[in-house]
Amino acid sequence: MKCIKPLQLGVLASGRGSNFQSILNEIQKGNLPASVRVLITDNPDAYAIERAKKNDIEFLIFKPKDFKSKDEYYRKIADELKSREVELVILAGFMRIVGKPLIDAFPFKIMNIHPALLPSFPGLHAQKQAVDYGVKISGCTVHFVDEGMDTGPIIIQAAVPVYHDDTEETLSQRILEQEHKIYPEAIKLFSEGRLEVKGRIVNIK
Repeated sequence: MKCIKPLQLGVLASGRGSNFQSILNEIQKGNLPASVRVLITDNPDAYAIERAKKNDIEFLIFKPKDFKSKDEYYRKIADELKSREVELVILAGFMRIVGKPLIDAFPFKIMNIHPALLPSFPGLHAQKQAVDYGVKISGCTVHFVDEGMDTGPIIIQAAVPVYHDDTEETLSQRILEQEHKIYPEAIKLFSEGRLEVKGRIVNIK
């Protein structure tokens, strides 16, 4: 039986890191042939750090204010990821628009998950935007990252019904359950070499 070399991941997070945990869970179950090499955060109080500690994963804290420019900040992150032979960068609640030096270093090798069916409701508070707008279906989207805000090519999506009595909190919870399913799935497709990007279209082979 052919042994699949684990995909080397680098994770960027700013907060609790629940998607980071869902990826770790799938790795530990043997469902995702991957290994997390490093967690990088811009927030020294991020709970994602505790998740890294519990799993013996190296973590680095880089605050943008400690760098002369946004480009210098993202060059540093790119260098740290490259030095650890990271093959795919995962944004797990990283609350910043990724800078060009990092995107150039990892073309179509940076993934993000967004709690809406893009291109609808990009940016912050997507679940609240969906509730306020009155849509009947929302969901989540895994996409490759480009220089825009949630504008990169879409890899996979999951739909979630929006009920008449939904709040931002109740909808967020239902969407999060789907996030935890489709993010590891998208990473697995990448690890298997099954994602092909042509312009804005991501074909699953």
